Amino acid sequence: MAYTSRKTIPQQLTGIGFVVALHIVVIYILASGLGKSIVEVALPPIETKVIEEEKAAETEPPPPPPKMETVPPYVPPPDFQVAAEPTAAPAHSITTTSTPKPAAPPAPAAVETVLPKSNPRRPNDKPAYPASERRAGHEGVVILQLYVLDSGKVGEAKVEKSSGFPALDEAAVKEALRSWRFVPGTKGGKPESMWFAIQVRFSLSDR
Repeated sequence: MAYTSRKTIPQQLTGIGFVVALHIVVIYILASGLGKSIVEVALPPIETKVIEEEKAAETEPPPPPPKMETVPPYVPPPDFQVAAEPTAAPAHSITTTSTPKPAAPPAPAAVETVLPKSNPRRPNDKPAYPASERRAGHEGVVILQLYVLDSGKVGEAKVEKSSGFPALDEAAVKEALRSWRFVPGTKGGKPESMWFAIQVRFSLSDR
């Protein structure tokens, strides 16, 4: 057994040394570039070819069918002569004259109306202040509607707006009918009877 083991160890060392030497050789080859040359020699160049697709032949459209010319049928000329159409006589132009309308009559001129007014030469007296109203301290303004005749006299009187005290209103109406005179109103320059309004004031300061 001892002999066998002695003989085996040198064999193992020899194998290990061979492997190490082989590695050193491989590393040297790779480092010196010989490995690249070996690989290039071992591998042949690869050829690449581009296969172009065959273009499909374009099919041309069929030519259009030839046009068939239609020949009109032969019609023989008529044996009779066609009479020419009579020419129409030119139309006579008719002129119409419109009769002018009579002018409208002029509108009547506006008639001027002038209302009655007090006569500055003969002014109307103020109505008498009722004593009972003065004592009571009543005062106010009454508006009368007077119908003045074409003679200037007052034909009718009525209260349009009261003073608030019937006694004062009545005193104004009585005085207008009794003594008041006006310059009559006119229409178109002529005296005419008409209504007009007048204001009468009752004030405690009046004497």
